[in-house]
Amino acid sequence: MPSSANQIQFFSDGIPFVLPAKTEARKWLARIARKHKKQIGQLTYIFVSDEQLWAMNKDYLQHHTYTDIITFDYTQGNTVSGELYLSIDRIRDNAKTYGVPLRDELHRVMAHGLLHLCGFKDKTTKDAALMRRQEDAALALRA
Repeated sequence: MPSSANQIQFFSDGIPFVLPAKTEARKWLARIARKHKKQIGQLTYIFVSDEQLWAMNKDYLQHHTYTDIITFDYTQGNTVSGELYLSIDRIRDNAKTYGVPLRDELHRVMAHGLLHLCGFKDKTTKDAALMRRQEDAALALRA
């Protein structure tokens, strides 16, 4: 049986972006899942433009705003699975806005999507604060 890290894939759709250090990213994401007592099913991270993610946000969620990630959750029990669409444009802009390296903001958003699949929410102030703490803990798991 393949390791859970091998069930994590990365793609770009319509933009020239390649995730660096894919093997390390897979191992890190698997560590996040294990920390939350979850197994990896199939995770697919798709990197897209702001315009593409805006259209998806409007079409699928009826939100007329830009966002950095949309997560489609196919989790069953303790096996997390999903498609995670990330706007590289939005992540770059947010990295500049928050004064953090692009790598850190990218990893924060990647972890954020996985944390949603692990059951964390962020709609209320209390939930958003917990999500931020979990993101920080996930970033600390990087090797």
